[in-house]
Amino acid sequence: MSVTYIDAIREAQLKLLREDSRVFLYGQDIATFGGAFKATKGLAQEFPNRVFDAPISEDAMLGLAVGAAIEGMRPIIEMQFADFSSIAFNQIVNQAATHYYRTGVPVPLTVRLPSGGTPGSGPFHSQSMESIYAHYPGLIVVTPATVSDAYHMLLDSVALEDPVIYCEHKFLYRWLKAKSINGDYLPIGQARIVRPGKHATVVTYSAMVHEAVRAAERLQADGWEIEVVDLRSVKPLDMDTVLASVARTGRLLAVGEAFPWGGVTAEVVARTVSEGFHLLDAPPQRLNSRDTPVPYHPKLWAAHRPTPESIGEALRRLLSF
Repeated sequence: MSVTYIDAIREAQLKLLREDSRVFLYGQDIATFGGAFKATKGLAQEFPNRVFDAPISEDAMLGLAVGAAIEGMRPIIEMQFADFSSIAFNQIVNQAATHYYRTGVPVPLTVRLPSGGTPGSGPFHSQSMESIYAHYPGLIVVTPATVSDAYHMLLDSVALEDPVIYCEHKFLYRWLKAKSINGDYLPIGQARIVRPGKHATVVTYSAMVHEAVRAAERLQADGWEIEVVDLRSVKPLDMDTVLASVARTGRLLAVGEAFPWGGVTAEVVARTVSEGFHLLDAPPQRLNSRDTPVPYHPKLWAAHRPTPESIGEALRRLLSF
């Protein structure tokens, strides 16, 4: 028996519905159909008055959630794809993110964003939105990369008083499996050392964690020991763990699937330079997807995002300094 990443997300929602009467689920096709990816399969039958189909209006979905959260509920909103959350951008960044600072009343809602690319999904169903939402004060942005984190970080997200953007990677839904959902639990805001090393540090998150580990394993054959840090949440950003790793290795490569202009990898590099310049033996580098819309063709898609091959090449350049 094994548990997939999408199983863990469904199990977390089941537990929340059973144990917290304030929790309800709202999203397009999540009740009658079980959601586009079946993350809510069967939950409407078990909780008929707490799992609701939404109209095709992301703006209305988030508006309802903001109001319900203000009144004490704990809504979980499922976007069919992270890309579509841009339709609800005003409700998220101007209403949910600012409400506590304007009124003293928290807005404890969670927005699940099926994020990142898969072969053939193209430009409208593949985007990584974490950097956009991390820009705004008042939002927590999490990016689970393991089955255990998919489960525990969703529970923790709903428990927070702040609005949370929960970025779940579609590529991991059924490919990533674990024997159980009970991993080494860490709170939101704390990064994890996935693989220890001493020659260079890769800081990454979400599906790129697995690509970075594969790259590190390949470089091990040449004697390089690469440390891989999984940020887990991009806001808050655990720079203590990042800087401690760079202190051990002297070299930094930040890897992300999002577009290269600005964003999480740029933030990691900027903070490392400003707070840990004395720790560096080489200029810090970063690697993202290419600066074009995400292509449809599976081979083009595979060439568009960072891969073990491109991460390995970037690491070899970094190690040559």
